[in-house]
Amino acid sequence: MMAMSDLFDAPVLPGLATAASFVTPAEELALITAIDAANLSPFRFQGWIGKRLTASYGWTYDFETGRMSQADPLPGWLLPFRDRAAGFAGLPPEELVQALLIRYGTAAGIGWHKDRPTFEHVVGISLGAPAIMRFRRRRGEKFERASLPLEPRGAYHLSGEARHEWEHSIAEMDRERWSVTFRSLAIREPSPGRP
Repeated sequence: MMAMSDLFDAPVLPGLATAASFVTPAEELALITAIDAANLSPFRFQGWIGKRLTASYGWTYDFETGRMSQADPLPGWLLPFRDRAAGFAGLPPEELVQALLIRYGTAAGIGWHKDRPTFEHVVGISLGAPAIMRFRRRRGEKFERASLPLEPRGAYHLSGEARHEWEHSIAEMDRERWSVTFRSLAIREPSPGRP
């Protein structure tokens, strides 16, 4: 398993950037309190119910129907963090149009996946217990693998190769964890004859 950065802190996985101490301890506590107060629902995937609670703003993806739909706008308390996440990713704030709040209970994780192709940039803020984000991509009959420690109050940005060529997952944990993930929408080329 390879590390995410070398001795000179250059990313080993192209398209993956990290930032330590992205939020302060006081901001972390405020975010956790706000997430716990949000209207969280169990994560559902094709009849299966996950061990994590979620809420989406801006846009939501229904894994039961396979459709995107508009959701409630991002609440005001999230906007300063959205703006900070956009600055970290080098994007205008208004491009981060979706926010996903997650509360992971004990024994909760996320299986191998790539974010929906509807989304482009992914910026996550990790809160509470530390976790490991695992990466893999198929190379012939085997997988190339990497891992990234997600420290409390840190952030990561997935774009380019890390976003599109690698799957990621989070191993089950024995402590509670929270996260805020901001996403931009992918820019689609217009169909011939359509604007």
